[in-house]
Amino acid sequence: MYKLSRSRVILILAICLIGIFFALPNMFRNTDKLPSWWKPVNLGLDLQGGSSLLLQVEVDDVIKERLGAVEDSARQILRENKIRYLNLKVTPEGVMVKIENPASREKAANLFRKIDDGIEVKDAEDNSLLINYSDVALNQLKLKIVDQSIEIVRRRIDGMGTTEPVIQSQGADRIVLQLPGLQNPEEVKQILGRTAKMSFHLVDSRSSAMDARRGMLSNTSRLVKGSEGETYVIYRKPVVGGENLVDANVSYQDGMPVVSFKFDSLGAKKFGDATKNNIGERLAIVLDNEVISAPTIQSAIMGGSGVITGNFTAKSANDLALLLRSGALPAQLQVLEERTVGAGLGADSIRDGVFASVIGFVAIVLFMLAAYGLFGLFTTITVCMNLLLMLGALSLIGATLTLPGIAGIILTIGMAVDANVLIFERMREEVKNGRSTKDAAEAGFSEAWATIVDSNLTTLVAAFVLFYFGTGPVRGFAVTLAIGIATSMFTSVTVTRLIISWWMMKFKPKKLPI
Repeated sequence: MYKLSRSRVILILAICLIGIFFALPNMFRNTDKLPSWWKPVNLGLDLQGGSSLLLQVEVDDVIKERLGAVEDSARQILRENKIRYLNLKVTPEGVMVKIENPASREKAANLFRKIDDGIEVKDAEDNSLLINYSDVALNQLKLKIVDQSIEIVRRRIDGMGTTEPVIQSQGADRIVLQLPGLQNPEEVKQILGRTAKMSFHLVDSRSSAMDARRGMLSNTSRLVKGSEGETYVIYRKPVVGGENLVDANVSYQDGMPVVSFKFDSLGAKKFGDATKNNIGERLAIVLDNEVISAPTIQSAIMGGSGVITGNFTAKSANDLALLLRSGALPAQLQVLEERTVGAGLGADSIRDGVFASVIGFVAIVLFMLAAYGLFGLFTTITVCMNLLLMLGALSLIGATLTLPGIAGIILTIGMAVDANVLIFERMREEVKNGRSTKDAAEAGFSEAWATIVDSNLTTLVAAFVLFYFGTGPVRGFAVTLAIGIATSMFTSVTVTRLIISWWMMKFKPKKLPI
């Protein structure tokens, strides 16, 4: 039992040293200069303080836009196929259109189903057709909108330099955003409050704002306000959309900040053709349904890049570049709830958590010393090593420690000695049965192993279930619990065995001190 191979001893010691190495940054006060791969455990919102926002994704607005596009497509289909129709409009139930001729109505229904995936066409009263997405398609569309919103929010938050944000969905159409260390979320709300939908439209020089007010605009044009209060009449169809943007950065022209942008190959071709064919016309740059610039096209721009000028400050130019780089939100975000956790409250939580951990640790040490004497001291060493390995593992994977996570650590401290108790009790039984010191120690480890695996495996399954179905703090608890189980099994069996083996080889005891 106590003749462990040299390679096995080296492996056990190496794992312990690696764990201690990655746990060390948690002992330092100033960790800013440490490399990114050697950092302490990140503290969550409840421990560090910061801000928490609950955001509502306005998915219904996007669905209305989609139905508006379906209406335009349906109108084009009806005109191209010369089908007579009445009252084509978007209603709360979907897109309605009245077609008197039964044959034409059947033909139109077949054509409408090809507009988009998931489109359903049903007969309605008064010789009308109802066009809408199926329930399955609507649910998929809503999930896609929320997922896209989460990804764009993550890009924008990362671009602001916020460390370790927690961004996750809640329910069908909400997003929870937690920003540890950030006490004033106003700047974040401003960045997230803009959808950043950018597109380039030619200005309709044949029409004026007065024509728009008189209702004399054609269906191909619309009236849009400028960033400084002026009005523009632009063509509805964009020359090129913001989805073709691949990069945006702040640069300077004549000492003034501007936003330089770059298109992908398709966008570059569209932009080049538009500028080549419309020299002398004005090109409106529309951001969130507002014209931020409308320069006159002087020459063809074939390189796929350009600049946006305006009355930018360095900060506003940088914010715009960040928005364009991260992409447009598919839907508006509405702040439903805002909560700020003070750093003092976080410090209190840490202090209380550490105090509870110390109390639990001391109680366990006293019990093990009273119950098992010298072997209880060996167990105390393994529990300390278990805490260091847990801390090292959490630091290595970049986990965020929350208050429930501390609860998981406290629970693990108590569970860490379970395996040792099983082993030592087995040794006692073997000694009572008359076995020698060496054989009793060997039996303690070998015979208790199956029970140790069974007891820890069931707890590990529970941790995985909590992680899979839980969110936020529940997942934090599950992570620390799972890591604690893994490290406690290692320390309770291998490290304890190594210590006892060394003790038996050195002192060659005639009886076990338990």
